[in-house]
Amino acid sequence: MLFFLISNFSFSQVTTEIDTTSIRIGEQISYKIKVETDSTNLVVFPEGQTFLPLELVEALTIDTTRQASKFQLLREYKLTQFDSGSYYIPRQKVIVGDNPFFTDSLKIEVNTIQVDTTKQGLYDIKPIIEVEKSSSKWWLYVLIVLAAIVLVAFLLYWFIWRKKPLTEEEEIALLPPYERAKLAMAKLDEKQYLVKEDLKGFYSELTFIIRKFLDEKVYDRALESTTDELVDRLRLLSDGNQIKLDAATISNIETIFKRADLVKFAKSKPDVALAELDKNTIDKELENVKLTLPEPSEEEKLLDQQYKEAKERKQKTKKILLTVAISVFLLIATFVGFGATYGFGYVKDKLLGHDSMELLEGEWVKSAYGFPPIYIETPKVLKRQTIELPKEAEGKVKNTTFGYGSLLDDFYVFTSTTIVGEQKEEDAEVQKAMNITKVIEGAIKAWEVSGVQNIITKNEEFVTPNEAQGVKTFGTADFPTSKEGRYQESEYVLLSFTTEQVIQQVILVWRADDKYADDIVERIIDSVELNENVKREEETK
Repeated sequence: MLFFLISNFSFSQVTTEIDTTSIRIGEQISYKIKVETDSTNLVVFPEGQTFLPLELVEALTIDTTRQASKFQLLREYKLTQFDSGSYYIPRQKVIVGDNPFFTDSLKIEVNTIQVDTTKQGLYDIKPIIEVEKSSSKWWLYVLIVLAAIVLVAFLLYWFIWRKKPLTEEEEIALLPPYERAKLAMAKLDEKQYLVKEDLKGFYSELTFIIRKFLDEKVYDRALESTTDELVDRLRLLSDGNQIKLDAATISNIETIFKRADLVKFAKSKPDVALAELDKNTIDKELENVKLTLPEPSEEEKLLDQQYKEAKERKQKTKKILLTVAISVFLLIATFVGFGATYGFGYVKDKLLGHDSMELLEGEWVKSAYGFPPIYIETPKVLKRQTIELPKEAEGKVKNTTFGYGSLLDDFYVFTSTTIVGEQKEEDAEVQKAMNITKVIEGAIKAWEVSGVQNIITKNEEFVTPNEAQGVKTFGTADFPTSKEGRYQESEYVLLSFTTEQVIQQVILVWRADDKYADDIVERIIDSVELNENVKREEETK
């Protein structure tokens, strides 16, 4: 029987080898595991961060050599540590066939680096240096908006508010009636009616000039009255001492008006010299009429000033209404244009603000959290959080957690890394906790204790982009809100990963009616990666 046992062990031998037991901070240790066994046995070497508190830097490929009917397998691991002190490489489990083998634990000394300050001087703290600015182009959008506002403001000013230079007609219209009539008389020669022998045009404009003057200063119906009606009105005003027109002035006006009527309606053709004389007479009578007009009273001046002010206010109100109307039209047109392109809900949320939209379109942060690290990209930096461990777990596990928000908020991101010390056979509770199903159930029960209701769960396998395998738990639940007694229907995703000594989780919770949260969650989940050496241990049969 003794001979049989010795020959059995000779076919399955597990030995370890280490190149040094003392290193300086950051140096690497070469740790080798050798297995000598039959060719029919399947050998499973340790995977992932099973060497804690030492950190696995690299696991080399298995080197296989054949010796007679046996195989010798060698796998080398590169280990390091960045804190000084005494550490133990924990026992490693190697599965040969159906039998597990455990290596011996080894003590490693990690020494600090001695610095001789007599030879190597100390230096001041380096000053703050400028880093590259973010590639975000928010400033470009701000410039575009400002340019559009400036352009619209300039157009409104140029076409509405700008004091435009007056045309010649507008400048003439602003002159007093007498000066306007005198200017019209001067321009009458420029039109050369008499040179062209256009007597009808000449007398029509000549009589219109004096009629317009009389209409504004003497009789407000002078333009629409006949010659006889106008002359009778002038005599009546003179007899009533309202204006001091002498009989000769009225007679001259009557004579010229009747001659003009004959020219316009009876095709009479007086001599050009006579027409020139009539022009000079009208010019003289304009002066006579002006001299007979009384000076305007203070009340009339005040009424005229009030009229001008009222007219200016009316024009200003018109400009304001026009400016507001154009601005509102541009805003509505812009909203409709962007709404037709990107969706009205998106444009509304962009203008009024939406927390999830700001998270989705903000500057995301990609970082590593905990050790072994969880690499994840999130809208905000996750902050370290403290979680109280059960008393029975104190001294046996080390937990580091990071999160953004809480279960009471509309969006919640949480990462957790739990390191379990070297497992001994008597640590049954710890070994039980390493079961991934128990890990998921523990997280769900913790939610129930915190008040979460109606939890619906589904599980499926999950593989990160760097091929770390885990379990994805997802579903819906009613999470409590900041208002006591109120619940919010939400969705959640729980990613769980385990190795022999490490439990890693990523938790996402968001409102079910949040239309932007799905894109945020998808981007976060797609970014989750574990350390390339942290992979779920393959099951063996």
